Amino acid sequence: MSKQTGELGHWLERFLREHLSVQRNVSPATVSAYRDTFRLLLRYLWKTRPRRARLLPLATLTPETVLGFLQELEQQRGNSVRTRNARLAAIRSFVRYLLDWGGPELPSALARILGLPFKRCVQPLIGFLNQQEVEALLAAAPDTWTGQRNYLLVLLLYNTGARISEILALRVRDLDLTHGEIAVTGKGRKQRRLPLWRITRTRLRSWLKENALPPEAPVLPNRSGQPLTRAGAAHQLQSLVQLAVRRRPSLGKRRISPHTFRHSTAMAMLEADVPTEVIALYLGHENPKTTHAYVEATLTIKRRVLAKVHSPRNPRHRIALSDRDLRFLEGL
Repeated sequence: MSKQTGELGHWLERFLREHLSVQRNVSPATVSAYRDTFRLLLRYLWKTRPRRARLLPLATLTPETVLGFLQELEQQRGNSVRTRNARLAAIRSFVRYLLDWGGPELPSALARILGLPFKRCVQPLIGFLNQQEVEALLAAAPDTWTGQRNYLLVLLLYNTGARISEILALRVRDLDLTHGEIAVTGKGRKQRRLPLWRITRTRLRSWLKENALPPEAPVLPNRSGQPLTRAGAAHQLQSLVQLAVRRRPSLGKRRISPHTFRHSTAMAMLEADVPTEVIALYLGHENPKTTHAYVEATLTIKRRVLAKVHSPRNPRHRIALSDRDLRFLEGL
C-alpha cells in the first residue's frame, strides 16, 4: 500500500466525493450527515496522535478508537443513544467501502469495527402539538419581516407534515399557488406533491409579492437571502415558543423542535380517522410501519375506542342471605 493510500484522509475524500456523491448519487443532506460524523471523528483521532504527526494513517481507525469516540459523544458531548448509533452506522458504512475497495493490504483491525454493536435504547413517546397550541404559536409571530417568515415556517410545517430539511430546501419554483400545491424532495431524492390550505396559499402569495422573490430564491430565506438553516429554524421556533407560552402555558412544559410539527400533522390526521397508509403516503414514508412511530393514541381516541367495547355485565354473583343467616353470622 502506497503512502497516499495508507492515509485516512485519502480514503475519506474518495468515500464522500466518489462513492456517496457519484456512485450512489445520494442527496446532499446525506453527504452532509456523513461529513459531520467524520469531522467529529477526525478531531477525536487527532487528540490521540503525537503533535508532530502531519497525517492520520488508516491504522488509526481501530475498534478501540471508534469505541472511545462513541463514548466521548455520549459522555462529553451529551449525545443521545440514537445519535451515537447514527454516527456508528456512518463509520461502518465507510469501513465496508474500505474492505470492498482497499485491497488486501488494509489494516486487519478494520474488519473488527463491523462487529461493534449498536446500543439498544428506550423508544420514547413522541410529543405533538394540538391545534390550539399551533394557533398560539402562529398568533405569537410579530408583524415584522422575521415574524412573517416564522409564521410561514410554522404554517408550512403543520400544513404539509414535511421534514424541516424539505421545507428549508423549497424554492419559489417549487410552489404552484394556482393549483394550491408544492413539490418537496424527500429522502432518497423522492419527490411528492402536497396540497396547501387556502390560508397557506394566501400567506405565500403576500410573502412572494412583498419580497419580489425570483424563481430560484429560497421561500424561507435569512436576512442575507440565503436559505434558513436548520439551526436557524430551531432558534426562531424557540423564540416563538417563548412568546406563545404566555397565552398557552402548556408550550413551556415540553421540548418543541421543527420535527414536532411532523408528528402533530400525523396525529391530527389520525384523530380525523385518516388511515395510517394514507398518512404514510402524505409524510413520504416508504414503509407504512415507519408511520407507527409518529402516531400516538390520544385520550380522545382511546375513549372513542373504549366506547366500542362493552363492559362485562354483573361481574359478581350476589348471594341473597336470609335474616336467619345474617343473625347467625352476626352472632359468631
